Amino acid sequence: MLLKELCSLKLHLFDQYKAKEEHLKNVFTELFITEGDIEKVNHEHEVLQIDDAFKTCKSQNRSIKCNDVFSLNKNEKKKIVLTKGIAGIGKTVSVHKFILDWAEGKANGNIDCVFLLPFRKINCIKNRAISLHEFLQKFNPEMQDLETTKINKVYKCTLAFIFDGLDESRLSLDFDSGMVTSVEERSSVDELFASLVNRTLLPSALVWVTSRPAAANQIPPEYVGLFTEVRGFTDQQKEEYFSKRFKDTTQTSRMISHIKKSRSLYIMCYIPVFCWITATVLQDIPIGNNAEDINTTLTEMYIHFLEHTKLLDSNETMILKLAKLAFEQLKKENIVFYEKDLQACDIDVSDFESTGMLTEIFQQEAGLHEVKVFCFVHLSVQEFLAAVHVFLCYLNKNMEELQFFFEETQNKVRLNCELQSESPLHYLLVKIPDSRLMDLDMSHNELQDSGVKLLSDALKKPDCQLKILRLESCKLTGQSCESVASVLQSSNSRLIELDMSNNELQDSGVKLLSDGLKKPNCQLKILRLESCKLTGQSCESVASVLQSSNSRLIELDMSHNELQDSGVKLLSDGLKKPNCQLKILRLERCKLTGQSCEFVASALQSSNSRLIDLDMSYNNLRDSGVKLLSDALKKPNCQLEILRLKRCALTGQSCESVASVLQSSNSRLIELDMSHNELQDSGVKLLSDGLKKPNCQLKILRFEIQMHLYVDLIHMSRKTFIKLYYILYIMRCV
Repeated sequence: MLLKELCSLKLHLFDQYKAKEEHLKNVFTELFITEGDIEKVNHEHEVLQIDDAFKTCKSQNRSIKCNDVFSLNKNEKKKIVLTKGIAGIGKTVSVHKFILDWAEGKANGNIDCVFLLPFRKINCIKNRAISLHEFLQKFNPEMQDLETTKINKVYKCTLAFIFDGLDESRLSLDFDSGMVTSVEERSSVDELFASLVNRTLLPSALVWVTSRPAAANQIPPEYVGLFTEVRGFTDQQKEEYFSKRFKDTTQTSRMISHIKKSRSLYIMCYIPVFCWITATVLQDIPIGNNAEDINTTLTEMYIHFLEHTKLLDSNETMILKLAKLAFEQLKKENIVFYEKDLQACDIDVSDFESTGMLTEIFQQEAGLHEVKVFCFVHLSVQEFLAAVHVFLCYLNKNMEELQFFFEETQNKVRLNCELQSESPLHYLLVKIPDSRLMDLDMSHNELQDSGVKLLSDALKKPDCQLKILRLESCKLTGQSCESVASVLQSSNSRLIELDMSNNELQDSGVKLLSDGLKKPNCQLKILRLESCKLTGQSCESVASVLQSSNSRLIELDMSHNELQDSGVKLLSDGLKKPNCQLKILRLERCKLTGQSCEFVASALQSSNSRLIDLDMSYNNLRDSGVKLLSDALKKPNCQLEILRLKRCALTGQSCESVASVLQSSNSRLIELDMSHNELQDSGVKLLSDGLKKPNCQLKILRFEIQMHLYVDLIHMSRKTFIKLYYILYIMRCV
């Protein structure tokens, strides 16, 4: 009983913890926690992972209670429980509920003593040599008054160490060296933690570690006996939370009904802290019958949150300083900071404390040795304020502050961040076009159609100089094509290169783009539409562009789309028109056969053809198709210089066809790729013979090769003084 009383006393040391304890009893709502496993780190923004992950887990996993985490771990050799969950999902609250129920004798009676060890406080002593006993005394000063005999008994009892917030840790963890074996042995804090995890120190002790997902893999899975994940609130738990928050059942019912109408609010409210923010914002707003009555974007919610708490009116200067702090620390990936960090942003801690903002958007905690620890109430609040700082930097033309976001070389910019269409930073970038910006890459961001609409509006402004735009993998649909098409036909547009690959544009989207490409103001020269869910119907639209008198298109990539032979026929018809300017055509993995080669061959020998670079790799062309292509390559009108036929089901017979091209007086071929085909030695020998002919212009050759032919080719190139480069495959590659 003495040990339990000792640890219970810890829960009542500070007045603020008493308040939290009472509040926890009144409003605590059971969370949806599941048993899981370590997964590959998902670099997508945490909020964006919620909906899909929650739908999956509800049907596949049973819920477990936070009080059961140790009892569910049946692995006698691995005493570690690792719980992950995104910011604000309820990890720390679950830990506090576990301790409270244990201290009151409601659960885990087999545990004699529980030590709560937040990493944000551990950071304060991370550079000290310290023993485990001294370490625990820092967190539990009352242990210093215990008699020596009682201290020795402590470490023979069943102990539970709860390390909360691994993602906030600034320790350098190494689980393989410098292990500690005694509670009196002094070492670094990170070695003490690692020794408890790998059980060289107090092997019978129970250890529970909580972390955000991105940091959870710092602990090797071989040390973990049970993985759990806090998933947030289920629908029923959301209703329970709001019912506890608002005693008025009518108000609660209307608020829950409205949240269900707004998908963005509905998803966000899986996270308990968002429920709190939503309740704070909406509690005094009359709720109508339409979902539009209430703001639903995260940005708007936080603006109204600040307005509701009156912080914008009374503490504007401090808000701006906190915004700078949020930005500077986010750059360093810090979500916990200390007094020196505040001072670097011109924040005086004593003045700051007098503003009364601690419980609204910013928190201060007592660290060790009177060191003060600070954080925002939630990561998304920090992100929002950081975006506010960025926005103000743009307004004030403070470009030096914003260099962090860009890799800039001669007016070329690649954004070093992941954006959502509704993020304040994205809104900022499109509302204030940089007149110097000529190359913008926003690929692999959650822009969606709404984001491209905003971007397109900026591109039509007269001061916009942008020439190159990359939007690969941005979750776009054909609706974005309509927005971009409006840019292409604008008299202000200077766009010459566009990449919309890996988006579900479909044929309807390409039709809209094509209409824009035919307008007289359109300057576009390069268009990439790889993996856009297209069919042969898109080829008809593009072909109409190629034969337009206004078309300036010189490069087109439609790879990884099911164009099939019928689509290539339409494209080839366009290539033969006198207005066609196309020089580069890429058709990798388009479900083509040798029949496509017949259509392309007719285009190549046309007097109007300007095609110099053709890629038909990863199609089932076979030898018959290459024979048709080769016949065209020997015609005087053919301009082709680069031909790629990688993995096209070819044999040595194709080498005979190509060799006849190489020795033709009309051939302009300087680069050829026939790799990943079954050419065999006999086929390569035929190619070698073609390379020796005086008319051969080839400079680059790629194919799989055998060692004895390597020597023959080197000898041949010296004899004929041909500058020949090739890739040597000693082993067959995939």
